[in-house]
Amino acid sequence: MASKLSETLAAARAEGRAALIGYLPAGFPTVDGGIRAIDALIEGGCDVVEVGLPHSDPVLDGATIQTADDIALRGGVRIKDVLRTVAEVAAAHPSAPVLVMTYWNPVDRYGVARFAADLAAAGGAGCILPDLPVEESDEWRKAAGEHGLDTVFVVAPSSKDQRLAEVTAAGSGFVYAAAVMGVTGTRAAVGNLAEDLVARTRATTDLPVCVGLGVSNATQAAEVAGFADGVIVGSAFVQRILDADGDEEAGLAAVRALAADLAAGVRR
Repeated sequence: MASKLSETLAAARAEGRAALIGYLPAGFPTVDGGIRAIDALIEGGCDVVEVGLPHSDPVLDGATIQTADDIALRGGVRIKDVLRTVAEVAAAHPSAPVLVMTYWNPVDRYGVARFAADLAAAGGAGCILPDLPVEESDEWRKAAGEHGLDTVFVVAPSSKDQRLAEVTAAGSGFVYAAAVMGVTGTRAAVGNLAEDLVARTRATTDLPVCVGLGVSNATQAAEVAGFADGVIVGSAFVQRILDADGDEEAGLAAVRALAADLAAGVRR
């Protein structure tokens, strides 16, 4: 039986377009404010959302998401708040899969089986685990499978073809292709890097391949949608909330507007 995430990505493909996947960390700018912001992503047009579990050392995230994580952690966010965020968003938007994106250490400390059970109970669709090696993922994947959760792994341009095959064989839902985009003066080269990674990844799997890191406007979204199954956007949404400088309504309006712009981009 296909998962909710798989069905959503297949529906986008049936429409002849890429899916739009939006990311925001839980607890940013507050727990309640973060829930409203993630609601706004879906209202604006995101097909899937990723709820970040804030981490004290987010080594794979840029400065923008590090700033948001720091705000959330200083606000006292805990795993229970992340799960509450998932539960409220999933209940309000039953058609939109809600994933948690997290480093492995918090899951390990919380308890692998417990985290899988609690995430599923909250209505979560799965997890993105960027720093969990597939060789060490058996315990998680077993627990996730028992609760119908997808496990999304991350590949990078540096991943060799054999490694891509190992990673894609272990994952489900989609493959997260991390490839930086939108750096001034290097967009054409970086776009080629991302496109090559998608092509190499697709050669190893039937899973959708979704591209993240750096998309911030409809033009870039349309560019990535031309070769990927999904366009993942995080930092640009976080930046809109930071730019609102504490004005929650302005931040929500900005996030909703950006999601609508990007949703139009993936449909070009």
